[in-house]
Amino acid sequence: YSPEQVRAMAERAGAKAGDLVLILCGKKFKTLTQLCALRLEVAQQLGLRDPKKFAPLWVIDFPLFEWDDETQRYYAVHHPFTSPKLEDVQYLDNDPGRVRANAYDFVCNGTEIGGGSIRIHDSKLQAKMFELLGFTAEQAQERFGFLMNAFKYGAPPHGGLAFGFDRLCSLFGGSESIRDYIAFPKNNNGRDMMLDAPGYIDQAQLDELHIQLVKPEE
Repeated sequence: YSPEQVRAMAERAGAKAGDLVLILCGKKFKTLTQLCALRLEVAQQLGLRDPKKFAPLWVIDFPLFEWDDETQRYYAVHHPFTSPKLEDVQYLDNDPGRVRANAYDFVCNGTEIGGGSIRIHDSKLQAKMFELLGFTAEQAQERFGFLMNAFKYGAPPHGGLAFGFDRLCSLFGGSESIRDYIAFPKNNNGRDMMLDAPGYIDQAQLDELHIQLVKPEE
């Protein structure tokens, strides 16, 4: 880079003498994830993270879709029932990547404590969502017919927010991990040491659920 280009980057970042500017490039969302990890690591090394101070905030205006280069189609960032911002519905046909989701996360000290969204309650809008996600009308009906049929009777606007209570407790407890705050923690093998699960299943239970256990071939 020429001195002029470096100076322009410093001015754009508002950097002064003694400041450190870290620049990453690449695909937007992958780069943002890397920048987040880098920001936390630098803050940790410089002692800028005070566990005794709590800084809560809301994250809003998430993108509704994310593009996948491998499959060459859009996927829902949250889930396919998340409502778009009503003012962005006009972009669904010609610029889906511009559409924002009516979703929200509650974050404290850089940790997601809870998240949720307003759901789609209009059958036509839900059908458009399935179309943009690559479902044919038949596939959408086969997989989500129960929902589409329910919309025929009318549904009020609805949404919610799910909190991770264990994450909140770990934050108040000054821990980076939620393992000590999970009611029934699993070990690295996915085993619940308190309930000794997974364990033996009675044949009567398997028969009731029409499940057959087959040993893999050697």
